[in-house]
Amino acid sequence: MSEQPLATTKVKSTGRVRFMVLGLVFINIIINYMDRTNLSVAATEMAGDLQFSPLQMGLIFSAFGWIYAALQIPGGFVIDRFGSRIVYGVGLFIWSLITALHAVASSFGGLIGLRLGVGAFEAPVMPSNNRVISSWFPENERASAIGIYSSAQFVGLAGMTPLLFHVQALYGWRGLFLITGVAGMIWAVVWYCLYREPLEHKGVSKEELDHIRKGGAILESRQEAAKRKFAWGDLALMFRSRKLIGIYFGQFTISATFWFFLTWFPTYLVQYRHMDFIKSGYIASVPYLAAFFGVLLAGFVSDRLIKRGVSASFARKAPVILGMSLTLFILGANYTDNPTLIILFMSIAFFGNGLATITWVFVTALAPRHLIGLAGGVFNFTGALSSIVVPIAIGALIDGHNFAPALAFIAILAGLGICSYLFVVGRIDLDTPQETKPQVKPVAR
Repeated sequence: MSEQPLATTKVKSTGRVRFMVLGLVFINIIINYMDRTNLSVAATEMAGDLQFSPLQMGLIFSAFGWIYAALQIPGGFVIDRFGSRIVYGVGLFIWSLITALHAVASSFGGLIGLRLGVGAFEAPVMPSNNRVISSWFPENERASAIGIYSSAQFVGLAGMTPLLFHVQALYGWRGLFLITGVAGMIWAVVWYCLYREPLEHKGVSKEELDHIRKGGAILESRQEAAKRKFAWGDLALMFRSRKLIGIYFGQFTISATFWFFLTWFPTYLVQYRHMDFIKSGYIASVPYLAAFFGVLLAGFVSDRLIKRGVSASFARKAPVILGMSLTLFILGANYTDNPTLIILFMSIAFFGNGLATITWVFVTALAPRHLIGLAGGVFNFTGALSSIVVPIAIGALIDGHNFAPALAFIAILAGLGICSYLFVVGRIDLDTPQETKPQVKPVAR
């Protein structure tokens, strides 16, 4: 009789502050992707209003990625140096302000400039998310945490897309940008007031700190981080491992599918598949929901396999390879005019993309502890390159009413990603202590 209360106390003693922090990150990403997808919702009306060609829209879509990609590595170092609270809070407020300013844009050049601004201040987002999770969660909970926060991008897309279509129907594309921008500025203040690092959070218990410390979480004070100086050798270290290079290229191919759905997908449904404007907002949410379930499934199953003693390499890599294999189903949409089948093929492809999105777990596993932010910056830089290449490539590939070459392009990249994880990354021993991991060894020349 006396053992049961003790067991209950032990479960509670690990604390739950880390889950509150995960909730904050979850909402951050919903806001983040709301401010990315609003352009895809506005694209058809904007292009008609301002007389933009498909190639011009492709350039506007990709402008975000030009500077977003370029600032990933500096952004990763800034996060290691100043922490997620300041970098995330300031960045979120300013990119939301710039989003609101889209409401007064009237030219191709003006929109290019605004998208560059959004990309610049969103650059630290993903490395910062990874840093937060690496600081607050032990290794055996990390894939689940990554799965939960990564699912927020699909929740945002699935839940927000129909809402954004309605907002635009009521207030026009200019009102759409104004409303989404103001919402982001308000949330930036909330984040800054609530978030703290583990060692600085007044609500975290000693038991919870011990739990995450023993599990391999990164616990570092702001004073320690402030002493860090940039070193070119640290950056060079990020490119000395074949395995790291393999996950970098894999991230480019995984992100390519995501950026198709984030940019051209609503236009594909409305303009090339002739679906009703408002109805397409609801239809577009179906693949986003599929991706949401995919990323959650991947995270929880991966951690469950780890806890059951399955090879860590298999448990982490299997969802990624399976997911990219399912992405190939996107080709099926080229061989049917049935709207239900089109959405089915798109949903299977995006479900697969969701499965593959837990790749951030490899960054925390392979990178040195003190360079998690920098490694995340390099990793997300390669993924962000797809935000430049894919929108422009699709804009150039679509010919009249023929979208088939663009979907084939996405499938080819997914196939290359599978090859990268199978033959370049190979086996990953996630149990090796980080101080001795093989990324410090130079690639054979």
